Amino acid sequence: MKEWTHKEWLKEKNKNAAAAYYLYTPMCGTCQVASKMMDVVKELLPELPMGKANLNYVQEIAELYQVESVPCLLITENGQLKEKIYAFQSVPHIYSKLKSV
Repeated sequence: MKEWTHKEWLKEKNKNAAAAYYLYTPMCGTCQVASKMMDVVKELLPELPMGKANLNYVQEIAELYQVESVPCLLITENGQLKEKIYAFQSVPHIYSKLKSV
C-alpha cells in the first residue's frame, strides 16, 4: 500500500466514489498486525483507492477527523467520511466493510 500525504488523501477521496486511508504509528504493535491485514485487503480490492500514513507526519488528519487512537482506518464515500474503524478484527471483517462502499 502506498504512503499518501494529506494532499494525496484529499485528492483521492474527492476524486473517487470511495477511498480508504489507513493511519498508523511505527512503534505500535497492533498497527503492525493491522498493516499486514490491510496489505491482504488491498490485494483483494485493487480497484479501491487505499493509502496509508504514519500519523506522526499527518497530525492535521488526526485533528480534522478526531482520530482517537491507532490503528485507524478512514473510509469515505463520495468525499464524505462514512466510517472510522479502530478494531481490526480480521481480514474478512475489514474486507466486508470496504466492499460495502
